[in-house]
Parts: sequence; C-alpha cells; structure tokens
Amino acid sequence: MKCKNWPIGVCSWSLQTDVNGVADAMKKIGIDHVHLGIRAALGDEGKDVLQAIKNQNWTISATMIDFPQEDYTTLDTIKVTGGVGPDEYWEQSRDLFLGAVDVTVELGIKYLSMHAGFVDETDAAYAKNFYDRIRTLADAAGKKDLILLLETGQETAKELRHFMEELDHPAIGVNFDPANMILYDKGNPIEAVKVLAPWIKHIHIKDATRTKQPGTWGAEVPWGDGEVQPEAFLNALEEIGFDGTLAIEREAGDDRFADVMLAAERLKTIGR
Repeated sequence: MKCKNWPIGVCSWSLQTDVNGVADAMKKIGIDHVHLGIRAALGDEGKDVLQAIKNQNWTISATMIDFPQEDYTTLDTIKVTGGVGPDEYWEQSRDLFLGAVDVTVELGIKYLSMHAGFVDETDAAYAKNFYDRIRTLADAAGKKDLILLLETGQETAKELRHFMEELDHPAIGVNFDPANMILYDKGNPIEAVKVLAPWIKHIHIKDATRTKQPGTWGAEVPWGDGEVQPEAFLNALEEIGFDGTLAIEREAGDDRFADVMLAAERLKTIGR
C-alpha cells in the first residue's frame, strides 16, 4: 500500500502486541512496512524476539529505541525523564542505544530513531552534556553506517534546526512527527517541514488537536480528525522531495488497530 509514491507502514508499538501479532495486523491492513521498536530484542534475553523479527517477510523502515525511565504523564514529567537528558540514567540509556545499534545492524536497517530528550539551551552545563551525549550516540551509529533519527517533540522547528546545525553530524537526521508539534504546542507542522527539510528522513503519521490550556498536553486523535491538515502536510513533503516511509503511529484511543486501519485507508485515498 502506498500514498503518492511513499510506502505506508505502521509503528509496531502502536499495535500493543508481540511480533507475530504485529505481522497479523499488518496483513489485515495490507501494509508491509514497519517502524520497529526493538528494546525487547536486545541482549541474550531478546534472542527469541530477534529471531521472530527475522522470520517476518516485511520491510523495516527504521528501528526505534525507547528508555524505561521516560514518563509521558505530563509535559513536565517528560521534560525531566525523556531521552538522554537525565544524568542518573545516562549510562543505562547509552548502553541500551549501543545494543540497539547492534540489533539494527544485524537486521540490515539504515535508520535508528529515538526521542533525544529536552534541549535546554538556557542551561549551559546541561546543554554541553546534552550535545556531548547525542554526539557520542551519533558517532556510535555512524561507525556502523547507521543514521540516528531524532524525533520532533519538545522544541520548535527553529530550535531543532539550530541544534542540528550546531551538531553538524553526518549520522543524524530527523524522524518528523507532525502531531508532536501540536501536542507539545510547538508550532505549525507544515511550516516545520520546510524548516527541517534537510534532515527529514522518516515520517510518523499522527494527528492531534492543540491544547487550550498552556503547559498541558494537546489531544491525540485519529489521522485526519485533528489539526495536521493531511493533504497540505503531504504536499509539503512532496515539495521538499521527501522519499522515505510514512509510518502510522497511534498512542491513544480504545481501538488502535481500527485507527491505524482508518489512517491507512485515508492515506491511500489521498494517494489516488
């Protein structure tokens, strides 16, 4: 299944099931691309999961590593727990990332994504540590010919562009999630596409409505029911020459499979 010239995939974690369950869901939806969460496949304890992944006849557009301390309850909790920002979890997060690099290489995938955490340029000491940590991870990815994809989130597009320009690292790109721009109240996702165009390698298909109470989350909604403006968003991707995968992500709702199916159908319709 495609939208325009882009393959449509799904984020495996959205389906809240195991590898075989993800495979069954993908068959029912009619897609063969997946953005694959791989924390369960790391280390000796993950060998069975990794083998189950290898047994599938699908295309992995990117892998994803998340970190166990991340708390998305509020904007404040994710600000202090997200990504590689927290000092007390840095070594654990680094080791998980390095394990994810090895698994991604073993699977023959080019992109490994993660949420980097909160970029706070107002705190010089924090900012230095943060830059150093992301550079360390990018170096590790680059040595294995991988690209580390940082997901849009707690920064405006201009702030993330500044971060990318300061890093100036060949092994770093962006996994662009338009809904996150709205959920975090960080600007217009269509304008953000233009700002971040040189780094966008992979897309999350997710929609949201903006909060009416500053400092709180917006609301995630099914694709096409929010404020992303799907057709305008996809046109913006065409304008920048995007040539990657559209991976449907759904992290809310009572029937995620149905919402993923709906998003796939709506994307296919736009692509006609």
